Amino acid sequence: MTAMHRRRTPELSVIEGMGSASAGGHPVTVVLADDHAVVRAGLRTLLTCVDWVRVVAETGVGGAVREAVLNRPDVLVLGRWHAAETECVLAELARCAPSVAVLVFSDAEDDESVFAALRAGARGCLRRAADCDDLLRALSAAAAGWVVLSPDIAGRLAAMLAGSTRRAHPFPELTAREFEVLTLVAAGLPNASIASELGLARKTISNHLSRVFVKLGVADRANAIVRARDAGVGVDRPI
Repeated sequence: MTAMHRRRTPELSVIEGMGSASAGGHPVTVVLADDHAVVRAGLRTLLTCVDWVRVVAETGVGGAVREAVLNRPDVLVLGRWHAAETECVLAELARCAPSVAVLVFSDAEDDESVFAALRAGARGCLRRAADCDDLLRALSAAAAGWVVLSPDIAGRLAAMLAGSTRRAHPFPELTAREFEVLTLVAAGLPNASIASELGLARKTISNHLSRVFVKLGVADRANAIVRARDAGVGVDRPI
């Protein structure tokens, strides 16, 4: 998996991802797909004033895939969307024009719809309320293979991911390291082997285990193993 390095500007959150598109000194080509002609006209007027951007087509959302396949733009700006419709467009683009970066440009407040678009392959999500500079930065970043998010979307995505991490195991009271140690204990490894596997001192493992016992309310290693394996932890490696 490609490593992702996050950087922030005051306006946007930008995440380096797996994209291969790059302006490479050439104009960034753009297709505008929005069901409102007035919105398309406004975007076109703005972008035609920028010398490094070239709008090659505009269409309603229903024609987004067709125009993307015909014109092979660097970026498709997709607006006025519904979750199911957007996911269908993204799935079809992934099949027919995978090099096209999709920037969702919308006022949707449903977080799950936004995150579904990102999971389906959108290169970024930007609010319609974003200013001109934000839009231009987003186009440049998306064309260069970066993921771009409005700050509010980025904040809620980070919170959701943090919540998912906390719920990822059945003992949320444990730290990540304590849970890691408990998993290896439940799998039947002695402290020496756990220390070797994690690159820690045996004393450190013992300290982690002491805290695990307290947090789980168990008296000893055997009871900790029973608690863990009853919860499905460590069962993939028989004792």
